[in-house]
This record gives sequence, structure tokens and C-alpha cells, in this order.
Amino acid sequence: MTDLKLTTMTRWTIKDNVRSNFQKKACLDLMFKTFNPPERILMGPGPSDVNPRILGALGRPTIGHLDPAFLGLMDEVKDLLRYAFKTENELTIPISAPGSAGMEACFANLVEPGDKVIVCSNGVFGGRMHENARRAGGEVLLLEHEWGKPVNPERLEQALKKNPDVSLVAMVHAETSTGVRSDAKTLCEIAKRFGCLTVLDCVTSLAGVEVAMDDWKVDAAYSGSQKCLSCVPGLSPISFSDEAVRKFKNRKTPVNSWFLDMNLVTDYWAGEEKRSYHHTAPVNSVYALHEALLILKEEGLEQSWKRHLENHTLLRNFLEDLGFRFLVDEEYRLPQLNAVILPPSLNEAETRLSLLNDYNIEVGPGLGALAGKIWRIGLMGYASNKRNVMTCVTAIKEKLGSF
Repeated sequence: MTDLKLTTMTRWTIKDNVRSNFQKKACLDLMFKTFNPPERILMGPGPSDVNPRILGALGRPTIGHLDPAFLGLMDEVKDLLRYAFKTENELTIPISAPGSAGMEACFANLVEPGDKVIVCSNGVFGGRMHENARRAGGEVLLLEHEWGKPVNPERLEQALKKNPDVSLVAMVHAETSTGVRSDAKTLCEIAKRFGCLTVLDCVTSLAGVEVAMDDWKVDAAYSGSQKCLSCVPGLSPISFSDEAVRKFKNRKTPVNSWFLDMNLVTDYWAGEEKRSYHHTAPVNSVYALHEALLILKEEGLEQSWKRHLENHTLLRNFLEDLGFRFLVDEEYRLPQLNAVILPPSLNEAETRLSLLNDYNIEVGPGLGALAGKIWRIGLMGYASNKRNVMTCVTAIKEKLGSF
């Protein structure tokens, strides 16, 4: 009798479980559906608005990453990136990962255990450079500066005089956390006088302000696809000088990252007949980057820099009239990344969220020590236009009127 009861109970339990599973499946069917993102105006620190031409390129038919047609496209991307970086470097490619991977690739390849490195830091991303150099085994001297101020060339020169065994100097050209631009040309010239390799973070600067790798004597530079190139996120343009290539080819120790080992990656991006398989490149994202670089070439580098400056000037004039103050002195401001202190009548987080919810405008908050104190308003690439400036300013005026 007991066995029969247990059998009956078990049968009903199984039926209940089956019924429950059907209900769960029905609930899941209702929960999951095609994702349709809201249409935003991206005026934060990145990503930026993507040109419809680039979105169109992203949707083209996928082909193999070793297809002859794709290999030909890779060569064009390399040439167009040389134009953007203003360099003749043979090793100029996009890393198949975001700008943080470009940063790591520079330090993983150019720093060996025991190498002495100076990192010039004036914000969040200088701090990340320091961490990358440390993890690569470098003996790192951190040259810290006040956030919102450029790197001081005299301090770098003094540090190099005191440490003649430094082999590499790294700096952020355009510090995304504060909107400040440092004098990369002068800093690199100082570093080269002391026989050092130079690494430059161009994530926010490339195509927005002048970057001139060869003229400035930069040995390794990296950027991101999603900033002033207005491409989709996920690729990191990177370039190595011949001297930098010699450094990683003659290492005493293996590069501590297989995926980012430029000895291996180079073989994939080499001349068309010499390519060997390394990884499956994000084919459609490379289509998109190619289109973004074509758009830059059509506009012209100098015209792109001019457009970013003109739209920054327009935004600055309106914001200052509304009581905003800029964090960075005018001489060192980035036109594509505006760090602003809000008037006392505006609550930083509340107003920023209201712009997103009520106007579909995204602006960025402060990071680190500046969290809750500033906005970072981006005017990058395709998003750097008069329409966006006026839309943002009009929304802020309405918010000011509601207080």
C-alpha cells in the first residue's frame, strides 16, 4: 500500500514538473524577443553616433577571414590607418578587441620583466597604463599630475635625468577622464633624447585632433574604433615603429599574452601571400572600420580636426552663458571631449538621467575623483555637428528652467 501511494505521488510529481516546465517555456517565450535599442544621441565619452554608411557596411554579407577578398580589404585598412595616424609604419593594423587591448598589446610586447618604465599619468587612463606596465613585469615610475592638467614636460625631463636606465616612456595624449590634451610631441622628443621607446594613448584623439606619429617620434600608438572614427566598438587601431618591432622581435622572454603577441599577429596581417592563421578576425567589424576610415579620408584629416574645434567652440559659448565652467584651461582642452562643471542649480546625476530619459541624450559622468562633480560631453566623429550641439543646449535650458 505504501509503495502504491509513493508511486502515485511520484506520478503526480512528474506531471506537475512537466506542467511547470511547459509554463516556464511559455514564460520564456514571452520574455525573450528581438532586441530593438532606443535611438540615442550619443554625446558621452564614447561610443559616439555611428554614421549610417558604417552601419550599412556592418550588415554586408560575412565572408571568411582568410578569403582572398577579405585579405585585400585588410591591406586597404592598413593603408587608411597609416593615413589616420600620419605614419609610414608597416605594422599598422586593428587589434580584434577594444582600445584596452591595444593598450595591453603595447605593454605586453614592449616591456620585459625588469625594464624600467616611466608612465606619465593625469587621469584614469594613465593609471591603467601604469597597471599594464606593472603586470608586464616592468619597474614602473609613476609621474603623477593633477587631474585636468596636462603632463609637465619639465618633470619628465627631470625624471629621465635621475633615471638614465629608463627604456620606455608612456603617456596619454587625450585623457578621456578629464578632457585634457598633453603636448605629446614635446614629451616624445624629450623621451627620445634619452634613448627611450615611446607609447602614446590616442584612443580619444585620433581623427579629432592632430596625431602625427612619425613627426612626433612615437614608437607605439593605439586608439579605439568607437570614438572620433565613429565606428562600432570592438576594434583597436594600433601602430608600431620599426624600432618597436625590433624590440619585441628580440625579446629575451616570451610575450606574456598569446593573443596579443605581435610576433604572431603580424604574420596574420602581413603581405597577402605571407599570411598565416592566427585568429578569426571580426570580419563585419573590419568592414565597418574600413568604411569609417574611407569617410575620414573623404573629409580629410585637417577638416575633421577643424569641424571638431568649431562644434566645441559653439558648445562652449552656449554652456558658459548657462553658467557651466570648464575643468580644463582653454589651451589644453579637447574639442571632442568637454569636461564641464555644472551650475549649482543642477543636480549632476539627476539631470544627466533626465537628459537620457526625456531627450534620449547621453552625456558621461565624471570618473574617479571627479565622479559626481563633472559631465563629460562628447562631440566625436559623426556626433560632432551643430544639430547635436543645439539639441543638447536646448534640453539643458529646459532643465534649468524647471528649477
